[in-house]
Amino acid sequence: MNPKISKIVEEIRSLFILVVIVLTLKVTIFELYIVPTGSMENTIMTGDFLAGNRFVYGMRTPEWIGIPYTDLGFYIPSLKFPSFKEPKRGDVIIFKFPRDIKQKYVKRCVAGPGDLLQIIDKTLFINGQPQVLPENGKFVMSQLSKSFLQEDIFLGNLGNKDHFKALKMPQIGDEIKISPENAKLLLHVMLLDGHQLELVNGSKTYTFTMTSPDELYRRKGKLEVFKPYFPEGNLLVPWSDNIPKGNLLIDGKSINNMEFYTVENDYYWAMGDNRDDSLDSRYWGFVPRSHIIGEALFSYFSLDLNTWIPRFNRIGTIIQ
Repeated sequence: MNPKISKIVEEIRSLFILVVIVLTLKVTIFELYIVPTGSMENTIMTGDFLAGNRFVYGMRTPEWIGIPYTDLGFYIPSLKFPSFKEPKRGDVIIFKFPRDIKQKYVKRCVAGPGDLLQIIDKTLFINGQPQVLPENGKFVMSQLSKSFLQEDIFLGNLGNKDHFKALKMPQIGDEIKISPENAKLLLHVMLLDGHQLELVNGSKTYTFTMTSPDELYRRKGKLEVFKPYFPEGNLLVPWSDNIPKGNLLIDGKSINNMEFYTVENDYYWAMGDNRDDSLDSRYWGFVPRSHIIGEALFSYFSLDLNTWIPRFNRIGTIIQ
């Protein structure tokens, strides 16, 4: 082989090996994350480049192989290693967004399995005890009226972001009674537990999914993402108020033959430190333990996205 060609091939080979090593470290040991929103201000600023610890909650082997930052790829079986610790209240966690797992969110864990959460006059209560706002947390808007019902709030009937009715975090072994009153809660938990849910209406069969078409549109910018969803398509989301009537099947078996559903995962609640400007669990609900990737450690770089000027004073900032 020509020496010049041989050298080029060797350089490409070396570069390929380096890329594989970097990507392997990223998906197993360190999570690198660019913060696009201000939901965690002033703990984490928009434009911060975060380093996260992926092995503290249990390192995982890659579960998806493909082209980064695209949907071109495929899922493979993943292996999870033992955890050094479990997520706890106060941890700043990095997790797969339940309504679009291709997106990663960074929020503060404020409640864990079995905790009872409530918000009264903007104050967060866990198990009846008021919680102090994080050191760099803040409120930036006036308080909503207690009587105001936000339509986009989780489960649709729990109030609003400033007055949130008591809700218990599901945990492994909990039994949820199967009833119309628990319908949306059950649909969420069953899907997040990994079950297949179908609704049979006459000759039509609809399939439930946690993937939101709105999130797909926001990420892809294509109206075609809505076509597979009801009413045009056969996909249903559990938070919809427009679900057709029918026989609900869980893994092919009718739910009518069940009295209770036994929870198979532990669930957490995540909120932004910027409480009035955070799209968090108050709007989309629980974070299953299986979705939690790691813990935010420090900001290794920061860029003011308005001026594109680096914030050198943010470099090395420990996230706490």
